Amino acid sequence: MDDRNWLILHLLYSQKNITKTAQLLFLTQPALTKRLMQIEAEFGVKIVNRGIKGVRFTPEGELLAKRAGQILTSIRDIREEVSNLQQSVAGTLRLGVSNFFAKYKLPGLLKLFSEQYPLVDFHVETGLSKDVLQKVYNHDVHIGFVRGDYSWHDQKRRLFAEKVLLVSRTETNLAQLPELPRIDYETDQMFKSLVDNWWAENYSKPPLISMKVDRGDTCKEMVLNGLGYAILPSMFVSDIVDLYKMELRSPENEPVLRNTWMFYHEESLEKNVVKAFIQFMEGIDLEGSEEKDES
Repeated sequence: MDDRNWLILHLLYSQKNITKTAQLLFLTQPALTKRLMQIEAEFGVKIVNRGIKGVRFTPEGELLAKRAGQILTSIRDIREEVSNLQQSVAGTLRLGVSNFFAKYKLPGLLKLFSEQYPLVDFHVETGLSKDVLQKVYNHDVHIGFVRGDYSWHDQKRRLFAEKVLLVSRTETNLAQLPELPRIDYETDQMFKSLVDNWWAENYSKPPLISMKVDRGDTCKEMVLNGLGYAILPSMFVSDIVDLYKMELRSPENEPVLRNTWMFYHEESLEKNVVKAFIQFMEGIDLEGSEEKDES
């Protein structure tokens, strides 16, 4: 069976939906159904049963789908090993990146790296930091960019620290904060805990959450329109001068910070493309650029 068919089984098992799987593979639904029937004929078993809620894998289908994931991983590893034997910096660099880092930092970094190593292409997966951490742990990606002080016992490097700010359209009195409308956004548990701990250290009443939105950028726009205050990492608003900003501080008067890290496995350095990227990142001063962004 060719690689494409293994990929079909792998994706269909994760999506449990013919339409979504066809879209991911840039196939029509009839074409995907035909390929699935060919796979069933090749192995002589029924792989899936269709229902109103999607597809349900038979026991034989589940076995094949799980093997498909293993086979695709093996094929990927073999290709990387062959590329590595050529002693050149080439091939695919797999990165897991937090949504925010992917938007504000990653494009410029990849542009600079590509100028030095034009034979490298990139496979980038974005998501919340906790999900990126899991992808690095599982070797689904070579390197992860994670925001927050997650536990990691292999190789890591702190890239920069952001100040955590209270932002509002007009000057805000901290003593009145529990009575003022706050806009929250969907974020990872690490940042939520950071903000919740600061709040508990300063107030005995819960915040007045007037609005919850899905993204930090949306939250920022709500604040810009005077709909409430928000607590945001500094990079969200570093380029906006028309906002009131106040640094959150600990009881010891230290700034509340959110660190961004680069995580990877030491064994990944055996791959030329990974080693080259790590060395490239060691020459980049993101800490300095962050200070410049805030000034």
